[in-house]
Formats: sequence, C-alpha cells, structure tokens
Amino acid sequence: MISTVTTTTTTVTTAQVMAYSIIAVISLIAFLALKEILSSEADKSHRIGAFVKGSNVAIVPLLLVFAAVVIYKVVTIL
Repeated sequence: MISTVTTTTTTVTTAQVMAYSIIAVISLIAFLALKEILSSEADKSHRIGAFVKGSNVAIVPLLLVFAAVVIYKVVTIL
C-alpha cells in the first residue's frame, strides 16, 4: 500500500493577526451591545430570550481573543 502525505505550511504575518483581532473586538462590542439591548425584551419573546442566553457561546471566545490581544500589546510595549 502506497500513501502520499502532502504538507501545507501557512505563514501568518503580524499585520494579518492585528486585522483579525480588530474584527474580533468589533464583533465582541456588537454582541455585548446587542445582548444588553435585547435583555430588557427577553421576558416578552421566547426567541429573544434564547438569543440572550445563547449569546455567551460567541461572547466568551471573543473575550479570550480580546484578552490575548491586550496581553500581546502590553508585552510588545514593554
């Protein structure tokens, strides 16, 4: 049996990381604002309540990315 393995190497630049981190921070702000705005209407509609409860699925990873960006910026300044 003969098998072939192909390896692909991807190089990510600092500019690309910063561009994606800006997108992540903007998304985090949007999700937090949307959750805050819709939380007052959560008891009136089942769908809005489900969105407010389920939005943590997106917010928590974006918070981790935000923390990583802040730590990276602090380390590069020092």
